[in-house]
Amino acid sequence: MTTFVLVHGAWHGPWAWDRLTPFLHQAGARTITPALTLNGDIGLHAHVQEVLTALDAVADDTLADDLRDDLVLVGHSYAGLVVRQVADLRPGLVDHVILVDGWAGDDGASMFGLAPEAFVHAIQAAAARTGAGNQVPAPAPAMFGITDPDDAAWLAPRLRPQPLRTFTETTRLSGAVDRIPGTGIYCRPQTYAFDQFAAAIGYRTIVLDGPHDVMLTHPQALARLLLEAHTFQFNNKKLQD
Repeated sequence: MTTFVLVHGAWHGPWAWDRLTPFLHQAGARTITPALTLNGDIGLHAHVQEVLTALDAVADDTLADDLRDDLVLVGHSYAGLVVRQVADLRPGLVDHVILVDGWAGDDGASMFGLAPEAFVHAIQAAAARTGAGNQVPAPAPAMFGITDPDDAAWLAPRLRPQPLRTFTETTRLSGAVDRIPGTGIYCRPQTYAFDQFAAAIGYRTIVLDGPHDVMLTHPQALARLLLEAHTFQFNNKKLQD
């Protein structure tokens, strides 16, 4: 069995995957959707620990059942940085890393290090307008490519402020993650250079027509692509073995 650990991006929550997970379940896969804490002055490394906890629980369950699932770690947007560090810390557990419009880089990468100056300045200005200055208010749904009125009305009340430190903290990678197969799914039309981020770290890249929050607008297409990407990687590994 394949287990997909689906990690949501900034301002979102596990609910971001609610429309997608039924399609993975129909295909016989399991899903885990850990929540990243968005309260207070928390950083990327705290989010890494939260995903590690979820990952270790999956490993304990499969060991108890005397099973060894294929484990696919999926990170959307900001969580691309999170899942790469998680995989680096648990290379023996993770079989495949998939980024969905994911920010990613080598050791020392961060959102602010990868993003254009205009993005950085906008985030800093938004945080400065809040009380403590350490939270970034959620953008409007349109910033995630959600323009359908019904989808926007569903998304807007669910978005939450994001801790500023998640954008400034840098990843700590030993290089173990680079030995794990990786795929970068990037959405078109593009918002940022997600295809280039993935290609620069050696990931196979696949395009999917849809907005940044494609799991909300095209959940079946994204689920199919996640399954196909992992099947491709699984078959490729068998050929190499």
